[in-house]
Amino acid sequence: MRRERQTRTSSTLIIVITLGVLGLCCLSAGVPILTRLFTTDTPQAGPAAPADPRTATLVVAFSPEKRALMQALADRFNAQKLRTDDRQAMRIELAEMTPEEMVNEALIGEATFQALTPDSSLWLDQLNRRWAQSQATEPGAIPPRITGEPVRFAVTPIVIAAWEDVARSLGWPEQPVRWTDLQARASDDPNFKWSHPSTAHASGLLATLAEFYAGAGVQRGLTAELIQDPKTLAFVTDIEKTVKYYGEAEEAVIKRAAEGGRDYLDAFVVSEQLVSAFNGGAYGEPPGKLVALYPAEGTLWADHPLALLETEGLTPGQRRTFQAFREFLAQPDVQAEVLRQGYRPADLSLPLDSADSPLTAARGVNPAEPQTTLQLPAPDVVAAVQNAWTLTKRKANIMLVIDTSGSMEGEKLDSAQAALRAFLSQIPGDQERIGLVEFNSGIVNIVELDTLANNRSTLNAEINDLTAGGNTALLDAVAAAYMRLWQEKDPERINAVVVMTDGRENASDYSTDQIISGIEQGNAENRIIIFAVAYGSDADYELLQELADASGGQVREGTPQTVRDLYKILSTYF
Repeated sequence: MRRERQTRTSSTLIIVITLGVLGLCCLSAGVPILTRLFTTDTPQAGPAAPADPRTATLVVAFSPEKRALMQALADRFNAQKLRTDDRQAMRIELAEMTPEEMVNEALIGEATFQALTPDSSLWLDQLNRRWAQSQATEPGAIPPRITGEPVRFAVTPIVIAAWEDVARSLGWPEQPVRWTDLQARASDDPNFKWSHPSTAHASGLLATLAEFYAGAGVQRGLTAELIQDPKTLAFVTDIEKTVKYYGEAEEAVIKRAAEGGRDYLDAFVVSEQLVSAFNGGAYGEPPGKLVALYPAEGTLWADHPLALLETEGLTPGQRRTFQAFREFLAQPDVQAEVLRQGYRPADLSLPLDSADSPLTAARGVNPAEPQTTLQLPAPDVVAAVQNAWTLTKRKANIMLVIDTSGSMEGEKLDSAQAALRAFLSQIPGDQERIGLVEFNSGIVNIVELDTLANNRSTLNAEINDLTAGGNTALLDAVAAAYMRLWQEKDPERINAVVVMTDGRENASDYSTDQIISGIEQGNAENRIIIFAVAYGSDADYELLQELADASGGQVREGTPQTVRDLYKILSTYF
């Protein structure tokens, strides 16, 4: 194992980024690692836990962005006080979870819900495909399904949200905005920042599908052959290389826009409903107006399906409640409530420009758009796009900064090592460039930045060999990692430093002011993201926040409750 002592270069050294403790290092043996949207791994499927055979209470899992809508609908349904033929009370209870959690719980037989409404039918397709793979069936037989036929009660198009002045600079409203307009603007202006979520999130995958449609020059019938056409791949690659970074699920993105305003991003992909909600004050007083841009080449829709989970534990009463809820959602007054919540109702007879509709220009949306709707491809084509995205997406330079001070000894370091190994294993392909800085009283080891094709085994070996002891030279380690990225001067890639620490700075030569000044100077020329995850109550949250804010990054608390979310967040950056 190579050991290298860091020497101090210059007091004006451009330093930057800090990521506290990868809270995911708290991953315990019983917590499953979240899978990607179209993973090839098929977990062992099983029935959900049996319920009281007479219960008619139906638990519905819903995706977080429609929290307000689902609560309003459940309250209205429960207020009817309906009963089954044998006098059991029909009741809807809600369980908020990500679509990925819904899929995984259903597949391993641990679902605490009997029905689910993710943001897109993509998730139902994935659930049923993986369920069928886990079942023994005769060759040529129709694949079994674990969900019943879904009903769609609310839809919303996927749009590009941009601040109003940014939208006007792109040609809105005089002319429709194209994906290539974003690409040209980002290429010409290095300060222009836009993003879409990774394809592990429905909005990110739907936006990526729209890019592939645009590159193929079609609006229907996207095929694997069209996806793999060199011209299509080149088109998508040109767009993707201008993405600043791949963000989180869309509700997390819209919340960050509310908090950070124009300093966060110039444009980003979300659903139309969230643009309306943002401008309507759902996330606090908006720091500016967002405008929904509907790509001229066409867009896809988040269709918010509701489906029953067909398991052995499902009771006749729960099945009857689902049917009643399904019928309830189709009622005209309920569909009007869907519209009031900012979604487009499934009932096409309801006018979108009614007096109480939030789909208005004042809310930044246009009910007459989109002019072109793209066809959702078959599941195998969707999977092909997700796979192709790993080739076309913008690559990353990542420096991992690992605290091995004495306070990390024992379970903390064991957990950190497990988390780092999992972190590396989740990176698809070998073209991402990863390096490592280990620190305690000083910098004790550096694995230089290189592609995983060259250093994956080295990184894993160094992670396995970590031992704890000494003090905490956090700022010096951040400086070393930042300078290595800054010296690369690689604007083609996402650049980020990930720091894992549970302590407070007490051994560095550099001061906080020097580091902050360095970040501000360095990022003016070569932006490096600071994403901080603070592990434990002893971590210096104030310092981590300063470093993260200076680069436009984030700080997250690495509690066991947030471990799985943190893992997903870090994965979306590349």
